[in-house]
Amino acid sequence: MDKYNNTSSNFEKDIIYSETVKAGKRIYYLDVRKTKKDEFYLSITESKKIVPDGDGNQQVSFEKHKIFLYREDFSNFIDGLSKTIRFIQEATVKQEEKISTEEDVDSNHSPENIASVEEDSNVEDEFNFDF
Repeated sequence: MDKYNNTSSNFEKDIIYSETVKAGKRIYYLDVRKTKKDEFYLSITESKKIVPDGDGNQQVSFEKHKIFLYREDFSNFIDGLSKTIRFIQEATVKQEEKISTEEDVDSNHSPENIASVEEDSNVEDEFNFDF
């Protein structure tokens, strides 16, 4: 168990540079580390706070996920990440435009607009109903 703690402690000491990104209940750690061959790599850690439900006997914990990204993969990773982010941004704009268009259509069918259309068109003149 001590060996594990020492390894973990040494692992934390191996951080050469670090950035922290807070995002709601999540925190992302972007850590630059070195391999045994003195090559840099990026360690991305997502840490999510888990609050227990119930009577309060349980302690708060953190769920962690890690990605290790090596220098030879940076270019492809950045390219894929950029494309993915661009897709989300474009899809969001299209979705917002669609919602805006639907709201415009809905506003054209509001009771006030329908009443004004009914006043303008005189159905009786067109079809001459005699009862």
